[in-house]
Formats: sequence, C-alpha cells, structure tokens
Amino acid sequence: MGQGQREARAAARLAASVAVAALCAIALGGHAGEAAAARQKAAKPDGRPVQVTPEMIGAGIVSSGAALPAIPPVTGSRDQPVAAWGKPLPYPIVIADRRNNRLIEIAPDKRIVWEFPSPNLKIYRGNDDVFFSPDGHRLMVNEEDNFDIHIIDYETRQITWTFGASDTRGSKLGYFNYPDDAHLLADGTVVTADIRNCRILFIDPVASKVTGQWGKEGTCKHDPPRFLAYPNGSTPLDNGDILVTEITGSRITQMTRAGKVVWSKQAPGVRYPSDAFPTRDGQIVVADYTKPGRIVVFNPKTGKATWEYAFPSGEKMLDHPSLALELPTGDIIVNDDARHRVLVIDRASKEIVWQYGVTDTPGHAPGYLNYPDGMDIDVFRDWKAPAAASRP
Repeated sequence: MGQGQREARAAARLAASVAVAALCAIALGGHAGEAAAARQKAAKPDGRPVQVTPEMIGAGIVSSGAALPAIPPVTGSRDQPVAAWGKPLPYPIVIADRRNNRLIEIAPDKRIVWEFPSPNLKIYRGNDDVFFSPDGHRLMVNEEDNFDIHIIDYETRQITWTFGASDTRGSKLGYFNYPDDAHLLADGTVVTADIRNCRILFIDPVASKVTGQWGKEGTCKHDPPRFLAYPNGSTPLDNGDILVTEITGSRITQMTRAGKVVWSKQAPGVRYPSDAFPTRDGQIVVADYTKPGRIVVFNPKTGKATWEYAFPSGEKMLDHPSLALELPTGDIIVNDDARHRVLVIDRASKEIVWQYGVTDTPGHAPGYLNYPDGMDIDVFRDWKAPAAASRP
C-alpha cells in the first residue's frame, strides 16, 4: 500500500471514529458530551492541546459483541476472595484493552463476562491501567495519551469522576502529562503517577482537589520524596505504604504515606521498569517494558533477582510487557502489550499455561485484544454460575 493510500485510509478511520463518538454521546443523552465540554471550558490557560493521531484513536469505539451475563453481587474481598477456579487462572481478570478503547473482563474459561466500550472517544480513549477499588464496586482507570484519569462504576458502566483535561497536557492544577497507574485507596484518596511531570499526586475525588504531592514538576531526578525520575507506578501496599516505580535509573522505592523512604533499590537487570508490585512473600515483581521484554522478581532486602522470565525470540518472547502480577497460585500473569495478549506463566517451568489474545494479531472480536496495557484480578464476584449460564 502506498503512503497516500495509508494516509487516506487513516483519515477515513479517524473521521469514522469521531462520527461514532458523536452518535454515542447523543445516545447517552448528551451527558458525556456536556461533561466533557464543561471540563474543557473550565480548563486553565496553562494547558497545552495535543495532536490526536490515528494511533491514539486506535480501533475507535468497538465491542466484542458477546452476550454478557448478569453481574453477580460482590461477595468477596482481597482479604477474603470468592471461591477460586483453580489453575491455571484462579479468577477472572479485567483488562485495559488500550487500542480497543475498552475494558473487558475475561473468565478463566476465556468467556467474556463484562465489557465497557468507550462511550465517547473525546473523554475516554487509550485506557492504560485498570484497578478495582478496595470494595470492588468501582474501577480506577488512567489514560496516558488522553491526559486524564477516571472512576467507573462497575455495575452501571458509567464514568462517575474524571480528573485532567482530555487532549490537553500541563503541569498546573487540574492537568497531567502522561498520568499512569492510578489507584483508589481505602480512605477514598486517588493516587496516580504523573510521569512527565515527575510527580505523584494524591487527589480527593469528592472535592477534585490535590491533597498531597511527591516530586516536583520540572525536576526529574531520584531523591524521594522531594524529586522523582519519571515515575510510572504508585502501587498501594497492604500496610498503607506506596511502592513507587521510577523509569530513570530503574528505581523501586517503598514510602510511607508521610513520604518517609522505607527502602529504595534498583530493579536488577531491568532497563525500563513498569508498575512494580509486591509478591505474597514480600518480594517485588516488575515488568521490563522492552523488546525482548522480561519479568523479574527480586528481594528488596538484598536487591538480588530470585526469578526471571526472558526469552530472546519465539512464542515465549515478550514484547513490551507493561505489568506483571503474582497470582494466588504463585504463578505470574503478564500483559504482553505489543504481542496483543495476556499470559499466565508457570513459575516453576516458565511455560505459558494460559493465554488470551492471538499472538501478534490485534482485534476486538471474542478471543482478541489490541495492545492490552493493564489488568486486575476480580476476587470480588463469583462468576462461575453466570459464565456457565451464558454458554450457547
């Protein structure tokens, strides 16, 4: 295909996506569009509009088309999860399917049980990470290249809160510059890593007010909590501390909410650390967002790696993995972003034992993903009966 043809097709796809977004806003009664317009009107003058590219639009507004079962009630928690499905994947997972601009939940038997397509590409596009709230009723989503973060009501599938201005980056109050890895904390506070502003923000979503900050915009170096070097992870720990991941220097740091450094280590053998998380035995698992990518588990007391998954080529090679989590089974689940799949890796054998998505093939029909960039484990709802009832 010639360059002119590619550009024409890209322009056509972009126009079609914008048209669908407009129709979707009308179908929603105009509320999403009105809210977006209000936010843009209220934007401070320091915000700088960004050019929206076809890559950022991705596949537009898409859905799997799968018949979805009724949502079961919340009966579990992270401390007391619902009954597990067993190996290889013990619980359903919700995935931030970035270039499909949707959230999608997949059961261990690979059935789609829940889905949230973008209601409007202007205000919801390019979801990067997704995490359940502590009570399981809400989802926290960040959108790096749409420069905003959202809270989504899981049951109603509605965006209930937004911070940041879509398609507008900045450093003053109300703006982000590549917000990453947002979480809802137990006390209701939102914490998010604002990568290119080199800061982590604590936000009261009720008042939409910043209540705390680590790092300083314009000063990107490792000296927490005063300065941070391009942080892309702000993971809450069970004891209330925050695990901070910094890209420059591959630094992982645990800090108290008061900003006291508990420990700080370089992730061993990792060039581009992404979203470090704790393991059940007190170690750290972190993805190396490179090609070929790797997953490393290391001991924060010694700084030494205790487990690694890395292959230079073939089916087992990772291409820009952005998030790795330890499952309750001890195995590792990982977003393999650029290969369009989510994998469960057996900890002992290092074999891929479960996969959703077709390797190197983006799509949005059942069984496909398009640059999956985030995920969380649904331990809150027992999906076994609803998933079985949805079988044709």
